[in-house]
Amino acid sequence: MSSGLAVLALAGVLLNLDMEMDPRTKTFEAWTELVPLGLVIVVLGIILCPFNIMYRPSRFFLIQAVVHCVCAPLYKVTLPDFFLADQLTSQVQAFRSLEFYVCYYGWGDFLKRSHNCLDSNVYKTFYFIVAIIPYWIRSLQCLRRLVEEKDGMQGLNGLKYFSTIVAVAMRTSFDMKKGMTWKILAMTSSIVATLVSTYWDIVIDWGLLQRNSENRWLRDKLLIPNKSVYFVAMVLNVILRLAWMQSVLGFREAPFIHRTALVAIVACLEIIRRGIWNFFRLENEHLNNVGKYRAFKSVPLPFNYYHDEGKSR
Repeated sequence: MSSGLAVLALAGVLLNLDMEMDPRTKTFEAWTELVPLGLVIVVLGIILCPFNIMYRPSRFFLIQAVVHCVCAPLYKVTLPDFFLADQLTSQVQAFRSLEFYVCYYGWGDFLKRSHNCLDSNVYKTFYFIVAIIPYWIRSLQCLRRLVEEKDGMQGLNGLKYFSTIVAVAMRTSFDMKKGMTWKILAMTSSIVATLVSTYWDIVIDWGLLQRNSENRWLRDKLLIPNKSVYFVAMVLNVILRLAWMQSVLGFREAPFIHRTALVAIVACLEIIRRGIWNFFRLENEHLNNVGKYRAFKSVPLPFNYYHDEGKSR
C-alpha cells in the first residue's frame, strides 16, 4: 500500500511538471492541479474506510490514538498516545501544507495556478495555530500525567514543549514580519529550545550519557552490541536538531535550491531525526519496563535444544 501511494505521489509530481499552458485560453489545465488533492482524499479514504480490508484493526487503533491526542487532556495518557503526539510535532510542515491545500483549492486558486493565501489575515492566523497545536497537545498530555502520576519530570517535560511553542511562534513571526528585533527573539528562543530538547532527547528519552554506567557515557543495558551506533545516533540527533534553525540563521535560499525545496528538505531531515529518535526511545522504554518487571527482555524456552539434541544422538 505504501508503494502504491508513493507511485501516485510521483505521478502527481510528473503531471504537474509536464503541465503546459493552453494556447487558446492561456490558462493552466485545472485537472492536473487536482492530482495532489486527489492523493490526499485517497489517503483519508483508506484511513477512514469502515470495511474490514487493508488492516482495519491497525487503522482504527490509529484513529483512536488520534482522538485521544486531539482531546488531550481528557483521556488517560498511554504510550501510544504520547508516542503519536511526539510524531505529530515533527509534522508541522505537513500540517501547514494541508492548510495551504484548504486555501488553494477552497478559494479556487488552482484554476489559475496562483495563490494569495499569505495576503489573508485568516490564513496567517492559522499558520501560527497549526504549527503550535502538536506541541500544545504534548504539553497537555504532560500536565495530565503530572496530575495523575505526581511525577515532577512530567512538569519539566511540559515546560520543554512550552519553550518549543515560544520558539515556533517567534520564528513564524520573524518569517512574516522580518526585522532585527524579531530575528533576535527568534534566534534566542530557538537556541534555548534546541538545547533543552537535545538534552532531553539524549539523556531522558534515550537514557544515555551516563558517566558511571557499565558502558561509559551510554547506559548499563544496551540492545545493540556495537556501542559506536549510540554515539553516531547522538551526533546525528544534534546535527539534525540544528537543521530547523535555518529559518533564523538566514539560510533561506541556496544557489541551486529553491526556497520551497529547501523547506521540504529540512522537513525531511526532521522526519529522519524522528525515525532515529523512535528507535532509541522505544529501546529505552522497553529496558525500563524490564527493570520494573513490566516486560521481559527475553522469554526462556521450557527446554534446552542442544541438550535434547545431544540425547537424541
